[in-house]
Amino acid sequence: MPEAEVLYNIKSKRPRGNTDVAPPSTDDHTYCNIDNLKAQRPGSKQPAASNRRSGGTSEKVALLLLSVLLAAAVTALGVTLHENTQTKKSLHKLQEEATNLTGILSKIEPYKVEQPCKPPSVRNEACPRCNDGWEPHGGQSYFFSSVNLTWNESRTQCKSMGGDLVVINNREEQRFLESRLKVKMDFYEDRFWIGLTDSQNESEWLWVDDTRLNSSWQSWVYHEPDNWTEEDPDGENCVRMGKEDLVSWADKSCKSPQKSICEKPQAWA
Repeated sequence: MPEAEVLYNIKSKRPRGNTDVAPPSTDDHTYCNIDNLKAQRPGSKQPAASNRRSGGTSEKVALLLLSVLLAAAVTALGVTLHENTQTKKSLHKLQEEATNLTGILSKIEPYKVEQPCKPPSVRNEACPRCNDGWEPHGGQSYFFSSVNLTWNESRTQCKSMGGDLVVINNREEQRFLESRLKVKMDFYEDRFWIGLTDSQNESEWLWVDDTRLNSSWQSWVYHEPDNWTEEDPDGENCVRMGKEDLVSWADKSCKSPQKSICEKPQAWA
């Protein structure tokens, strides 16, 4: 085919009409689609940066949570240790008190439950003993303890048996007690507590039933009471007695171990 005819066929394939507007380029569409695919691709650079920021925030939150939990655990441990320390101190104190109480109880003589005396069936018949160790006299019963205890411990022993340390009301009762001590005392200093003390106010002598010492009748040994402080700086605030014929009282430190005389009303059935 001649060259002029070939050129004519190419030109005749262009669209008719306005030849100034160029048809859309296939290359432009191709580039646009490629850019869109790049933007949607999972491995693109922008989502990767976002994931890194999100991962860093999660790590900070986890670290903060761990710190809070650790602080709470340390606080709880401290509270537990403190409570354990206080519990150990309380147990130690209770053990000491129990040991002291056991020591006191071990000194106290065992006693039987009181069996009340029956009234005498015949006039002038002696009333039998209310129970072992108690001796009746003048409507009262007396117990002469052979255990050496402090004044307060002796009083506790008497109360545990339903009585108290003896209150001496008259000379007749004093004579009876002295007569019994002559049998029970093994040596001069083997003396017995009675229920007389000035531990509340110095020189204000009171019996355990809160009655004042009768000023018209007393039974002090010569130069007694003297409140001697050589043995005890607190002085001598409790009274013991011996067998010196109506002048047998002497003050002594309440902490000094002595025997004792208990008293209680004589019971009838």
